[in-house]
Amino acid sequence: MPVFGRGQRTKQLESLVDEYVETGLSRREFLRRAAFLGLSATAAGALLEACGGSSASNTVDLLNVWSTEEQASFNAMVAPFKQQNGTKINLESTRDLNATLTTRLQGNNPPDIAILPNPAKMQQIAKQGKLKALNDVVDMSQLQSDYAKTWIDLGTYNGKLYAIFMKAANKGTIWYSPQQFSANSYSTPGAWQDLINLSNTIAGSSKYPWSMGVSSGSASGWPAADWIDEIYLLANGPDMYDKWVAHQISWNDPSVKNAFQMFGAIANGSHYINGAPQSILATTFSDATFPPYKNPPEAYMNYLGDFAVTFIKGQFPSLQAGSGYNFFSFPTINPTYPGTTTVSGGADLVTLYTDNDAAKKLVKYLATADAQKIWAGRGGFTSVNKSVPLSVYPDAVTKASAQMLTAATIFRFGADDLMPSQVEDAFWKACLNYIQNPSSLDSQLSTVESTAASAYSS
Repeated sequence: MPVFGRGQRTKQLESLVDEYVETGLSRREFLRRAAFLGLSATAAGALLEACGGSSASNTVDLLNVWSTEEQASFNAMVAPFKQQNGTKINLESTRDLNATLTTRLQGNNPPDIAILPNPAKMQQIAKQGKLKALNDVVDMSQLQSDYAKTWIDLGTYNGKLYAIFMKAANKGTIWYSPQQFSANSYSTPGAWQDLINLSNTIAGSSKYPWSMGVSSGSASGWPAADWIDEIYLLANGPDMYDKWVAHQISWNDPSVKNAFQMFGAIANGSHYINGAPQSILATTFSDATFPPYKNPPEAYMNYLGDFAVTFIKGQFPSLQAGSGYNFFSFPTINPTYPGTTTVSGGADLVTLYTDNDAAKKLVKYLATADAQKIWAGRGGFTSVNKSVPLSVYPDAVTKASAQMLTAATIFRFGADDLMPSQVEDAFWKACLNYIQNPSSLDSQLSTVESTAASAYSS
């Protein structure tokens, strides 16, 4: 820690404040330099608020989970905004967003905007009083016209809007190569038993039917939870699903155990996944999308939300949508809830933490159809804004996914993403342990149940 005399430090701080006000120095850089001058995070935050919070800056600090192609698409989406407003956007991308955001909030160094992965996290932070309400930031009349009430309600806590659902994901999609299916005379399965039969046929010819990866930093396990969420919804329907999310059904309930075991039929299937179970645990969800398109193929199917397109196109740019890669709907389990019209999904939420005027303008822009059409046109993006037309999607595959999501007669947000964060974490960990040791399932479910009993009672 540098040593400054009191007068010298005062001059240094005055100079820092002047630079912040006059040049648009970012909040994060302001706090970093203030710490170098010996100010605590609390004192630096108070000084920042005293000189206008972040409102004087035309720089926006934005925390997100995107990388590579997704980051490039986001940059393309905000390019018109930056040009029109002269705004600089500092992007910090991390797969450990929850940990990074928690650390920054505890250190009184929040980003201006963070892109959250689920409404449960938003509600948790709003309850702590660390989010800015958006009712006066966005045009509520336009928002109510553009978004279904479901999405507005999901972004609301205690009567105030705290999140905009900008980028949605259809998680009812299983990816494959139509060329390889045709070459091997495979048919896309419409029912769960058809999926198992196809998997056994492929495995029986000494090939691997599936690729799977659940590694995602501190969030490892969520891709497996997505499997179980989708299976539970299609097997039991929306009412039971809602009860599971609300912990009105125990984690030891047979319906929950059955969903895990159906997932296990794939994850632990005989000759289903090369190198399983260790390969599943060690492979990232993005890398797991690649094997069906290698030459020769190293697998034939991969389950992931429709954002898989981004990874597939990034790795295999010459593949053509529809012929080179495509998806089929998650197979029907219970005929009452067809896989073509019963869909689980997710979404990225835009949340605001400071009074930075530039950040408020950016939030308002990100909620618009004009902004979202840019990313939708690049692929790997599904909008729930009703003013974004299907015609903007770049090919038949992304259009079909968007249409499936918007036309679903039953849609539910991923169950784990609606649960308290400690329950979600326990769910993910149970998935990892179950993949490693299927015989431990009863013990894993009991552990999650104990966590849920505590979380839901607090």
